Amino acid sequence: MSELLRAPAEIKYAEELDWLESIDDGPKPFSWRLSPKMVRLFVLGSERADGLDREISQKWFGDRSFVERSIVTLASDRGLLLIGDPGTGKSWLAELLSAAICRNSTLVVQGTAGTTEDHIKYSWNVSMVIAKGQSRESMIPSPIMTAMESGAIGRFEELTRSTSDVQDALISILSEKYISVPELDSDNIVFAKPGFSVIATANSRDRGVNDLSSALKRRFNFVRIPVVTNKKSEAEIVRFRTEELLRRHQIELEVPPTLLDVLLQSFADLRASAAAAGSDDEKLESALSTAEQIGVLEDAILHSNFFGERALTARALASSLVGSLARREPEDLAILNKYLHGVVEPRSKEAGGSWPEFLDGGRDAIATLS
Repeated sequence: MSELLRAPAEIKYAEELDWLESIDDGPKPFSWRLSPKMVRLFVLGSERADGLDREISQKWFGDRSFVERSIVTLASDRGLLLIGDPGTGKSWLAELLSAAICRNSTLVVQGTAGTTEDHIKYSWNVSMVIAKGQSRESMIPSPIMTAMESGAIGRFEELTRSTSDVQDALISILSEKYISVPELDSDNIVFAKPGFSVIATANSRDRGVNDLSSALKRRFNFVRIPVVTNKKSEAEIVRFRTEELLRRHQIELEVPPTLLDVLLQSFADLRASAAAAGSDDEKLESALSTAEQIGVLEDAILHSNFFGERALTARALASSLVGSLARREPEDLAILNKYLHGVVEPRSKEAGGSWPEFLDGGRDAIATLS
């Protein structure tokens, strides 16, 4: 695992999964490696009331009802569609569920405007076809077909980014549970084994790009993942991801709680401003998600470690925030400048602490970008 830039969840948490599997005596649907209760425990972490001999870390932070509904859906005949704003942890939840259920979260199709039916069904090894003709050996199965053949979970990221004909091809897979291969005379149907299901994700901001048909919607159970607005939960997520970052980069750098509070409060302020805005021009282009908070903090940590005093400062945090969120010029810079003068400046005078340095860092970053 140390040689991988980013290990999938089933490798990263292999020891936990092995241990949970060894003590799991609950009923398992189909060919699941863990029972539904153990899947939930793996995703949400253990509590003292669980009475386990070891602690299981919490990996996804959100309402347990979302996780339970997702698990129940995957035990049924319907696919699971996780929908929400960018950065709400949809893909991470899909990866954790796949890792716990079938120990393989890598059977992924990425939805784009260029995704074709071949990406969700099969294609051909041209050189083998020329040499020996079309056969099952010369066929290249898609990740979805591989999931069908092995009774595993197939993942479809950004479903609404793919065109309607690709979405229509998914309808037959979800309803009929097989893929027909008309090019072959025999052995020309690939049937899904028990345990096969599909977890798809879609960004709510993509509504109108390629809307799902009513037929495809019926094949999915929808689980809407909201933006985390609870400060305590959001702080736990940011802290969890930051600790992972520091371990991965082998950085010994402390994130002061006061600076984490500044980051959380600044995002809360900017979200409130966006909610009160009268038009899109008055909103930052950023979704202001928890994932973007983590990105701002990661940028500040790395900059402080490599080019600063090896200590995170409010100035570095402000510079990272402006650099990460100012995506349109001059609109986003104007919005951030208004925030600094209208909110941060009065707060720095009243509350003091890290806010004056944060204000100075933000002003300098805006002046540099203007």
